[in-house]
Amino acid sequence: MGLPTDPRQKMINMMYLVLIAMLALNVSAEILNAFKTVQNSLQKSIDIIDKQNEESIKAMLKKADDPTSAEKAKYWLPVAQKSKLLSDEIYNYIESLKLELKQESGLKKVIVNGKEEEQYKLDDLDAPTRLFVSGESSGKQLGPVLKQKLIDYKAEMLGLNDKIKDEFKENLPLDVTDPESENEHGTTISWDYAYFHMTPTIAALTILTKFQNDIRSCEEEIISFCLKQIGQVEIVYDQFNAFASINSQYVLPGDPLEINAGVGAFNKDAQPNVVIDGAKINVNSDGVAIYKFSADGIGLQEKKIKISFLKPDGTKGEVEKIIKYTVGESAGIVVSTDKTRVFYKGLDNPLSINGDADDQDIHVTLDNKSASITKVAKGQYVVKCLAEGITKVQVYDGKETKTIAIPIKRVPDPIATVNGSAGGSMQANIFRIQKVMKVELKDFVFEGVSFPIRKFVVVFSGKGFEEFTFEENNGAAFQENVIQNLKKCQSGSVVTFGDIEVSEPGGATRKLQQYLTYILE
Repeated sequence: MGLPTDPRQKMINMMYLVLIAMLALNVSAEILNAFKTVQNSLQKSIDIIDKQNEESIKAMLKKADDPTSAEKAKYWLPVAQKSKLLSDEIYNYIESLKLELKQESGLKKVIVNGKEEEQYKLDDLDAPTRLFVSGESSGKQLGPVLKQKLIDYKAEMLGLNDKIKDEFKENLPLDVTDPESENEHGTTISWDYAYFHMTPTIAALTILTKFQNDIRSCEEEIISFCLKQIGQVEIVYDQFNAFASINSQYVLPGDPLEINAGVGAFNKDAQPNVVIDGAKINVNSDGVAIYKFSADGIGLQEKKIKISFLKPDGTKGEVEKIIKYTVGESAGIVVSTDKTRVFYKGLDNPLSINGDADDQDIHVTLDNKSASITKVAKGQYVVKCLAEGITKVQVYDGKETKTIAIPIKRVPDPIATVNGSAGGSMQANIFRIQKVMKVELKDFVFEGVSFPIRKFVVVFSGKGFEEFTFEENNGAAFQENVIQNLKKCQSGSVVTFGDIEVSEPGGATRKLQQYLTYILE
């Protein structure tokens, strides 16, 4: 009996056999979850491209109002808008197919933890065949219809303009060619059969999302080309309201304080990003971040402020400032968390306790069994917490008792990056030579907090990869299996890192809620 030679059909056949075996072992959720991961990664990639396309259209609209670029913009803007219209039309058609496929697989809406969720049979092998494959007399045979729509879409995109056709006729990122393969009976298989015959519903949905990603990539290629024909887009700063100040230089413990921070110049469409002691502070319509807090600690205190913004030349700028103030000492017991008004799980949290009594007469206790306190110097303590929650610090100096409740929080998630980027566009030749993923906790009040990488998953797709390619990697350095796939990457490839597990302070394992999707150019 002849075996199929087409890689896609091999994958589908092997996946089917593996699925049957896993069903027998009652662990089929693993392979289904793998497809879910790819589905989510592709959708995040689509969201990134959508945002980029939206910004490019906005830039062209501004160019159309600029007398120095209006003539070019008024020609190329309608071309870009037409490409978006064509892309939206087929994208929405595929979205309707995805809904119909879910319905074929028993879609129902349920309430889980107060939220409405979709449930359907992820491993249904019949629904995709019934809905898409030609030759199924009882089915709808929508596969050939989808293929023709994709062919027509590609032709219409190339037909927008002669320059576009010359530029993209060989490399527009949408492949709808028929597979060159035969089934076990020696018959050439069709495009719809290769993609959808006996394919689990979640895998078919992922394939459809992959086509949606290709469509948005085509749209991005055309819109970026149109933008380049107009010329470099400049961002003009139109507001000036710069300061970083505190409302008082001397306060007592517990007194309210307020920091106002902004940048010297900003554009309404590119407002600054303000971080104070590791916490992101929203800016108002004037581009000013207002941060309110209560005075803590004794003596000279400081707050670290980091402001990032877009410069007129389009590059990123950063301003770092330190605001200093003095907290006076009041009579009686004073309890200060020194760095923050919270304790962080897994860290050595400093605690200062001062009072009128001699240091040896001060007794400190915690009511949380997961927290411990150690005296390290006169009036200085270190608190370690093993779990999130609240602990009450009770201090007795022989005359009075003071109790304060302090929240225990987990250290925020670090940011994972490759070559300093957390996703988006990257040159293929730069991406191919990367060797490691890094995670960093930026702008956090404690310095030197590390999150060693335990493992992650990489998904390769797009140009250079006939099928979705999954690779697992242990540790931060890329292993040989990942490096070999990196070497295949080229313009039009899409690479997503997900399921990133790190060791958090205290030794527990944490999975980051972050996906890194890179669209190579």
